[in-house]
Amino acid sequence: MAASQKTKAPSAAQLAAARKIAAALAKAYPEAACSLQYANPLQLLVATILSAQCTDVRVNKVTPILFARFPDARALAEAQTAELEALIRSTGFFHAKAKSIQAACKDIVQQHAGNVPRTMAELCALRGVGRKTANVVLGNAFNTPGVVVDTHVGRVSRRLGLTKETAPEKIEYDLMVLFPPERWTALSHELIFHGRACCKAPQPHCTGCPLLKLCPCPNKNFQE
Repeated sequence: MAASQKTKAPSAAQLAAARKIAAALAKAYPEAACSLQYANPLQLLVATILSAQCTDVRVNKVTPILFARFPDARALAEAQTAELEALIRSTGFFHAKAKSIQAACKDIVQQHAGNVPRTMAELCALRGVGRKTANVVLGNAFNTPGVVVDTHVGRVSRRLGLTKETAPEKIEYDLMVLFPPERWTALSHELIFHGRACCKAPQPHCTGCPLLKLCPCPNKNFQE
């Protein structure tokens, strides 16, 4: 669970509203799943690091070449930084991302015999890895429930009245107490899909929104 969070439990009304939203999301986005392409937990971890401030489509164009050149954690850890940066340059922020990837892979090699760890604590102890990346890996590679909070999840959750928070860890906690663990991973995907398809920034596209009747957001937009 998100660290150091203390707040009152949600009310029966809040839980009932959350159940209706969860049902509507599941019905609207039955195909919702991780958009990053990967063959193993390490590839998913690296792809998730690359996806920061970048589209999954762009990441999926970069990773096949990247993993063909550097197929495991040791290869990535020992890569020439300039070569690694050149391969990931198109994802943006390539200096910082290369640093995070190599630091995490060095930790994986030195502390976990080259295998991506399977717990939140161990994943977050890797340099360059935070709760968002950890939850992506846990939920999709290891089938361990986790709430992934990216910009879409934060924005959509606030508009739907599921949270008032802006800090990702606080949003994560609010969603965790509203929804059962078995829904956390799928719910994250559904909220991301809804954010991409309909509840966009800076203005939502409310015409035809499958959650319109459940949405308390006062700033609806029917002018698109």
